[in-house]
Amino acid sequence: MNMERLKEVLAQARSETGKVIIGQHEVIERALICIFTGNHALVEGVPGVAKTLLVRTLAHVLGADFARIQFTPDLMPADITGTNVFNLQRNEFSLIKGPIFTSFLLADEINRAPAKTQSALLQAMQERLVTIDRETHSLPANFTVFATQNPIEYEGTYPLPEAQKDRFMLKISMTPPDRAEELLLAQRTMTRDAPETLLAQKVVRPVIKAEDLAELREGLAAIVLREELVAYLVDIVRATRTHESVLVGAGPRATQSLIMAARAQAAIAGRDFVTPDDIKTMASPVLEHRLILRPEFEIEGLTVTEVIQQILQQIAVPR
Repeated sequence: MNMERLKEVLAQARSETGKVIIGQHEVIERALICIFTGNHALVEGVPGVAKTLLVRTLAHVLGADFARIQFTPDLMPADITGTNVFNLQRNEFSLIKGPIFTSFLLADEINRAPAKTQSALLQAMQERLVTIDRETHSLPANFTVFATQNPIEYEGTYPLPEAQKDRFMLKISMTPPDRAEELLLAQRTMTRDAPETLLAQKVVRPVIKAEDLAELREGLAAIVLREELVAYLVDIVRATRTHESVLVGAGPRATQSLIMAARAQAAIAGRDFVTPDDIKTMASPVLEHRLILRPEFEIEGLTVTEVIQQILQQIAVPR
């Protein structure tokens, strides 16, 4: 499948998803970047900004299965992965698969569950495998986790371990729509054009089948990334480890994520080559959740986003 087909599918997927998700164009693009690079996303936003609807819509548009897990303090790992149950009629154990056996998994409010339950996702996210009672099972090839967090409510939550945060390629921040977009949403509410109604009535059409995703992903490898841009990208990631305000910088997995994200960003823009702007655009969503600032700088009000912008200004852009 050639590059033109990849660009066409990305444009169609963006268009069809945009029929349901009003505004949020950047969010849709970044979600598509995660899907088409075979990675996972940490979605942050206050309640009611259509986080669940976004993932459900993308699953429909890309012909994939969808499942949702509401993370709570009493959720157990077996509730996610599934368990073996003894069948009296057959006199044997049979596997009852958990919701993790799907293509697009929405892990809603993932920080509500304790670390033991959160860690049940680690093997699945990294290897697309699940071990149940010492037996390993494969997950669908398109298995993608969209984990949501509420950025303002921390009471009764369990912070994600660094190892798990590093497995999310991007942090996608969903903000409330602007006035014009919210006005459009208000006008469409209780009509046939309401976002949930459009999805329920299947007005939004699938643009590909789930099995086509793997072939489309191969097209990203054809996008040209010049050697000097690879060096520029590596220098950005390495600078996070030596910046005076950073306690823990980004690891090598961040370098790989930034390369894939920049290529996918170029494809979404309709180009077959990566530019420095693609790298700059994706630097913040790739690095933001991976950095830990020193406490004294946090007290002064410095943010991770500001640190990343400082690093981008310090490193010379190749011509």
